[in-house]
Amino acid sequence: MTKIVIIGGGIVGAMIAYELSTSAHLDITLIEQHQSASGSTGAALGVLMGAISQKVKGRAWKLRENSLKRYETLISELESLTGQTIPYNRQGIVMLGLTQDDLDKWQTLVKIRHTQGWHLELWTTEELLKHCPQVQNDQILGALYSKSDRQVHPTLLTQALITGASIKGVNCIFGQKVQNFTIKPLNNDNNSHCSQIQTDRGIFDADWVIVSGGIDSKLLTTSLAQTVDIQPVLGQAIHLKLPQTMGNVAFQPVMTGDDVHIVPLGSGEYWIGATVEFSDEANANLLEWVKEQAIAFCPELKKGEIIKTWSGKRPRPVGQAAPVIKPLDFYDNVLLATGHYRNGVLLAPATAQIIKEMIGAI
Repeated sequence: MTKIVIIGGGIVGAMIAYELSTSAHLDITLIEQHQSASGSTGAALGVLMGAISQKVKGRAWKLRENSLKRYETLISELESLTGQTIPYNRQGIVMLGLTQDDLDKWQTLVKIRHTQGWHLELWTTEELLKHCPQVQNDQILGALYSKSDRQVHPTLLTQALITGASIKGVNCIFGQKVQNFTIKPLNNDNNSHCSQIQTDRGIFDADWVIVSGGIDSKLLTTSLAQTVDIQPVLGQAIHLKLPQTMGNVAFQPVMTGDDVHIVPLGSGEYWIGATVEFSDEANANLLEWVKEQAIAFCPELKKGEIIKTWSGKRPRPVGQAAPVIKPLDFYDNVLLATGHYRNGVLLAPATAQIIKEMIGAI
């Protein structure tokens, strides 16, 4: 049996554990120092902006496309395996256009996506009001609608992945902190080999080590003498409860404008959030700005009662593109799956697929 140790139990680590669990020859352990989805995953809104994104080619687009395709089978697969319900909005995403430049770029994007087999619709303000009458803002010039993009509850998805992985034999360990690594130099080249992971409660042998610890990946790689610089970027969110559902009850897509997301949860409840500030600490002024921006798009939100507010730190890599999915320099068996910035939930399935290929588990 090939021993795999995954460090980090957020959405990315959980997805890797679950996808690897289909390979019978792997002995998989997942280690998380806190609870599942307690870091950036727990603060995410789960908005899966794939076809509607401006990424149209290369690695950035393929990651999005592959993840969207996997999500369409993954959710029902997990629900059937675990018996858990995973809220999954299949009604798409509406992006609000605030400048003529937005509309011009979208015209081009619609044509490109058509050639790639994805359908986008460019709406006039009249069409936007017809579909989403809750949007009331004279500065909106139009909208782009993607029926193929989705939204998923990040925490419940992560918990289902952990449950599913456990059912398939993955040893999921929580409340243990990685303290050190056993590193052996290789005689035939300049590489080293990480043979063991030491936690505050035990030692785990490893043939492969996968670092998916988000912001903690910086500290983990520093312990391996190959620091990967990950910068925390603040994301903040509000949970609102309205007297009733806004707009057309039968059509409740995610709406986004000026990097602010409005996520319908059902029964008049909505999440509002954004990742817009480089900061280590929550900012009440910024949270108020996020709320006011959402209200500017949908004035009915002003009637909402605040149920909860929360924040989290997104892992943004410094000096290289997000996400970081590659072998750690000078190691023959340490893989990085981290630094997903704002797209951890979106890109988790494609990330897991790449990791499977790297360790030859396909």
